[in-house]
Amino acid sequence: MMAGSILPTQRLIPGLIEPTSPGVNRPNSEKEVGGSKFAELVSDLISSVNEAQKEAGAAQQAFVAGEPIELHQVMIKAEEAGISTELLLQIRNRLVDAYKEIMRMPM
Repeated sequence: MMAGSILPTQRLIPGLIEPTSPGVNRPNSEKEVGGSKFAELVSDLISSVNEAQKEAGAAQQAFVAGEPIELHQVMIKAEEAGISTELLLQIRNRLVDAYKEIMRMPM
């Protein structure tokens, strides 16, 4: 996979894909990777999807109003919003499946 193909995903959902390099220090304690980091990631994910939806709606309204915006730009924004929404739904489905799997584990 080329590095250029990761950029659109990072633009749709910032922070989802973190670059890995040998010099990057990973957190060692559970406190650093706890719930607040996850909650911030989910919050940022939802915010970025919401922003993509708003941008797509604004582009559509501008096009209909006759403002100088190209049809392909409107379609690109709409597709980005759709893809980011679909990604959010898939992440939610995976989290729900993981939760169900954990709940099925014997104590």
